[in-house]
Amino acid sequence: MDRTHKHGRQARFGILEAAIALGFAILLAIGGVVGYRYFRPGSKSPAPASRIVPVANLPGHWPDNARLSPDGNRIAFMWDGGSCCNEDIYVKQVGVEKPLRLTTDPAIDDSPTWSPDGRYIAFRRHGEQRDAIYVVPAVGGPERKLYTLDKQHFTGDLDWSPDGKSLAIIESAPLAYEGIFLLSVDNPKDKRRLTTSIAPIGQGSDYYPRFSPDGQTVAFIRATDIFLMRLGGGEPKRLTSDDSAPYGLDWTPDGACIVFISDRQGGTRRLWKTSASGGQPEQLSLPPGVGEGFSVARHARRLAFTQLEMNVNIWRYEVPQTAGQIVPPTKLIASTGSNLWPQYSPDGKKVAFLSSRSGSPELWVSDSDGSNPRRLTFFNDPDPRDPPLSTPRWSPDGRGIFFIPPSGHREAIDVVSPDGGPLHSVKTDETGVRCPSWSRDGKWIYFGSKKSGTWQVWKMHADGSHPVQVTKKGGFAARESHDGKTLYYAKRLQFPGWRKYKGLWKVPAGGGQETLVLKELGAGREAFWDLTSEGVYFYNDNRNTIDFFDFATHRITQIAKPEKPGWPFAVSPDGRWILYPQTDVDTSHIMLVEDFRW
Repeated sequence: MDRTHKHGRQARFGILEAAIALGFAILLAIGGVVGYRYFRPGSKSPAPASRIVPVANLPGHWPDNARLSPDGNRIAFMWDGGSCCNEDIYVKQVGVEKPLRLTTDPAIDDSPTWSPDGRYIAFRRHGEQRDAIYVVPAVGGPERKLYTLDKQHFTGDLDWSPDGKSLAIIESAPLAYEGIFLLSVDNPKDKRRLTTSIAPIGQGSDYYPRFSPDGQTVAFIRATDIFLMRLGGGEPKRLTSDDSAPYGLDWTPDGACIVFISDRQGGTRRLWKTSASGGQPEQLSLPPGVGEGFSVARHARRLAFTQLEMNVNIWRYEVPQTAGQIVPPTKLIASTGSNLWPQYSPDGKKVAFLSSRSGSPELWVSDSDGSNPRRLTFFNDPDPRDPPLSTPRWSPDGRGIFFIPPSGHREAIDVVSPDGGPLHSVKTDETGVRCPSWSRDGKWIYFGSKKSGTWQVWKMHADGSHPVQVTKKGGFAARESHDGKTLYYAKRLQFPGWRKYKGLWKVPAGGGQETLVLKELGAGREAFWDLTSEGVYFYNDNRNTIDFFDFATHRITQIAKPEKPGWPFAVSPDGRWILYPQTDVDTSHIMLVEDFRW
């Protein structure tokens, strides 16, 4: 949950939100796609020969970047192998059960692309400071480093030109934003810029390049729309004006159209096509919940895409009273979809949580035993691309629950009564408020912000006014100690140099010396901890356990060892219970559209 390597979507709103959005997006996917008929909406009957069939059902996270070989008989993709957190490049032969693993490096490998003859695969490897591009035989064998990029690029993707001479890559240049470059495969020192992004990464950068079948044009995504750029030069040609970034694109084999996945009309992602010469996009059809990675075979009527299935439920662990004792958990809050971000009320009698059981992420509240669930918000927005509502927190008096509303309302924090009723907004002077929490006296709201240029902890009056920076050396998710004197916080995972953002820190509530409390809280786990008067419960990446750090003794004690991956958890006010959202179902499918028609 703590790492990301997707394209534009994650870059726009960060790693933690990406993980939460992923959980909600997957739950909105509708299963039962085997044999799904492919057709153009508005046609009187489905195209008789086109159908969607599964190619692989894979455990684990993010089998993505699915790229069909030129002949359409093999699919290259990135996958963690079902073991979590080591994404490598795999190849799957259509009709053969077991995929072939091509890479084994502990770093993230992504963005596979085929050579036009189908003999090699180029891919990107994410280093701690800089990324690199490698080439490996498609049947397995030693890999070769082709080029070292200027830095880490967690947007982008690669594409191999039809003549086999160039790779389209994403890189930045001095005094310029990221852009698309053409890199010579035979002489990597030969590199030339094709496009220049109009804004920084996440705000308008160019990514997802795709060569046309004749190799004379590159289609790409700029900010929220599709553009074309001739290799001979000139200005990019804009194809769409949707203000809704596609999740991927590719050319039809005849080069006449661009096919792309988008929720351009709101809600469910769909497959669209638009003429390369311009005009209004035409909706095709795929089942809902399509993943980001898809591709069209150059020399066959096949289209491949990924589809994900996830179910997250909230389990309750009892904190053992005897050292070494492990008490089995019980499933407390469960439904179809996902249930995340549990938070106990100050008196411990209620639990606020987020759930998608209604079809969109909403705020719910239940009794502490999970009974009597009640829906509190009605945004009814199933859009999985934008940041969903997140981080519910009870007010100190228990009379309100505030939370970050869905994307489009990030200049405010919404508050609702646990008994239901209208929402009230706390207007802020800030944009991009993240992970808010109350001070113990209810006078301040702490939050993470990038207003200073880097992620820091800030605080503002409870009415949203007078923001004040609290940390200077990095900070994000913060909680005030029970006596109100100390602020504990974790740092936002950033690149490069992500290892330095590990640990839990503290600073006087009024500002001052910033001190490391414990180093075992992993980078990217900025919300995987909770505070009591005696210590802090946190997720220990070193042994995949929930541990307790005692403020008095500085000793770490194992409390629970979850069987499956989870999400940010909560501890009851009396320190007796832990609510842990656990991923009970996590399955990925690679699907194939046979006889793809456009």
